This record gives sequence, C-alpha cells and structure tokens, in this order.
Amino acid sequence: MAETARKIVEHLRGDNAAESPDVNVNVRGIALSVIAAAATIFVLRWAAEIFIPIVLSVLFSYALEPIVAGLIRVRFPRVLASAVVVVGLTGALGYGVYALSDDATAIVASLPNAATKLRQALRHGQSQTISNVQRAAQELQRTADETSGANPAPKGVQRVQIEQPAIDVKQYLSWGSASLVAFAGQAVLVAFFVFFLLASGDLFKRKLVKIAGPSLEKKKITVQILNDIDSQIERFLFVRVVTSAAVGVATWIAFRWVGLDQAGVWGIAAGVFNSIPYFGPVIVAAGTAVVAFLQFGTLGMAAYVSGISIVITSLEGWLLTPWLTSRAARTNEVAIFVGLIFWSFVWGIWGTLLAVPMLVAVKACCDRIEDLKPIGELLGE
Repeated sequence: MAETARKIVEHLRGDNAAESPDVNVNVRGIALSVIAAAATIFVLRWAAEIFIPIVLSVLFSYALEPIVAGLIRVRFPRVLASAVVVVGLTGALGYGVYALSDDATAIVASLPNAATKLRQALRHGQSQTISNVQRAAQELQRTADETSGANPAPKGVQRVQIEQPAIDVKQYLSWGSASLVAFAGQAVLVAFFVFFLLASGDLFKRKLVKIAGPSLEKKKITVQILNDIDSQIERFLFVRVVTSAAVGVATWIAFRWVGLDQAGVWGIAAGVFNSIPYFGPVIVAAGTAVVAFLQFGTLGMAAYVSGISIVITSLEGWLLTPWLTSRAARTNEVAIFVGLIFWSFVWGIWGTLLAVPMLVAVKACCDRIEDLKPIGELLGE
C-alpha cells in the first residue's frame, strides 16, 4: 500500500522516471453493471402498474403492523386482527371521501368562475414590457423568415398557421377520469394485498431465516438483521404518518379560522404533499395562494394564506420531525434530492410520494448487511 501511494505521488509530481501505478479496471464488469442498471430502470418504468401497488402494500403493511401486534396482545387472532385493521382503515378512508365529497363538488363547480377571474386578473396585470417583448419576438421571427426565404406562399394563396392551445384542459380532464377508475381498481388490490401481508405475519421472515443456512449463528444474525430493519422502517413510517396528520389538521384549523373555502380539502392536500420533501410544501403554498386570491381578491390575503401554510410546514420540519425521528433513520439531503429526481422520472407522481420511504428502507437494509454497508454510509448523514 505504501509503495503504491509513493508511486502515485511521484507520478503526480511529473517524475518521468517513476513508474506509473498499476490500476486494474474491469471494463467488462462496468459495462455489465451499466447495462443491468439501464435494464432495471426500463423494467421499473414499463411495469409501473405492477410495482407501485406492491410497494404501496408493503409500506402500508409495515405502517399497520404495530396496530395488528397490539390487537394480538389482547387475544385477537392474527387473521381477525388484520381484517379489523384493514376494514377499519378502508372504512375511515371511505367515510373521509364521502364527508368531503360536498367540498370537492363545490371546488369542481367553482372552476369556471375561478378560471374567468384568473383570466381577467392576468389580462388586467399584463404589463407593457410583456407586450414589447412579444412584439420584438414577432419582428425577429419575421426577419428570420424573410432571410431564409423558406417555403414562400404561392401567389393568390393565403398562408394559414394552426396554433395548438398551450394547455389542453379537456384532454387532461378526460385523462383524469380514466385514471380515477384505474386508481379505484388498484386501491382494491392494495387493500387485499395489505391484508394478506398482515395475516401472513412473519412467514417470509421465517423463510429468509431458513434460506440463510443450517448454522445457528447465521440464523441468529439473520433474525437480528430482519428485526432491526423492520423496526427502523416501522418507526420512520409512523413518524411520517404522525407528522402528515399533524400538518393536515393544523392547516385545516388555520384555514377555517381565516375563512378559506373548502378548508378540509386543502388540509388533506397539505398532509399528503407534506410527505414530498422540498416540493410538497411549495406546491401547497402556491395552490392556496391562488385560491385565496380568487376568493378574497387581494394579494395581501393570498400572501397571508400562503404564509400560514409555509409556517406550519416549517414548524413541522424544524421541530416535530427532528424530535420524533431517530438518527438511524435519517438520510442526507443530497441522497433525498437525487432519490426524488430518480423516482419521479421512473414512476411520476407516485415515485415522488414513495421516494423517501423507499430510500429509508434501502438505507435500513444496507446498514444491517455487511456487504452493503458502504451504500448505507453513502446515504446516511
């Protein structure tokens, strides 16, 4: 090792007499790794409708396992406890959707008036600078067309230019309706899958211990690793659920106090988007600012409502989450940001919502498996 370091230093100093250190690069191994990574990304994108429900079900099962364990301690059979938890959660979500259906209907009914007000506000706020920039762009385009002289219109023929709308709202609405039906079908599959995972208990853990080998020491190490991974993932998911619920309730109370319409819907949106680092609170703050401006008609109220949302999410991020989250479950900010970019590219909005839980799960596994500890160290703080 010392001799290799000396050769590297001499080589960097420009000593021609010094021998260049031998560096072995496995080109074939690197190429195969790159091909395997590209194939994995392609499969993840191509089979997203299969992988997303599976990942959601596994995460839900981890989050609900402490409740099932509590029911088992009071003499509930595991199958019955799993059924009670899944049915209770499904019923609570269904009741929440039913209770907020009037608010959702009111939001949909107010969209035409809101769009009219927004268009009038944008038209009224259009400045002379924007007009000058548009005029300059048109003149530059005309100059470029005259210089190139491409495809001149025949004599007596009027040139027609077809302009597509920047945002095809009808297409987005029809796509959203079809997606809603598909989402309902996948939700039913997720509910059944969560039930089967909870009812199976430690079945897969026992299978992994059996696969680990005949040695009793290896079996004990495997059980310890699996228990540590389970507890860390369950702790993180518990913290995420608690913090999102706290943000949603606080946002709902604050918006009702301000007098914002459909405060319950915006509270749920704040709780859901709070699971997305960096971008989630910004999306909620921007959306509430637009809604407040359309309702109250002043920029001051828009800034006030948006500021309330930012204050709530900031207090949660600075105080509540660090207090509830252990050091072992934390990942560094760069890894989280890269994970958000990667999973958003692979699975879209679902990837954005699931990026952090999956990253924490990967880190928990890497921290407990000897060969993968360098990856855990790379992801950690």
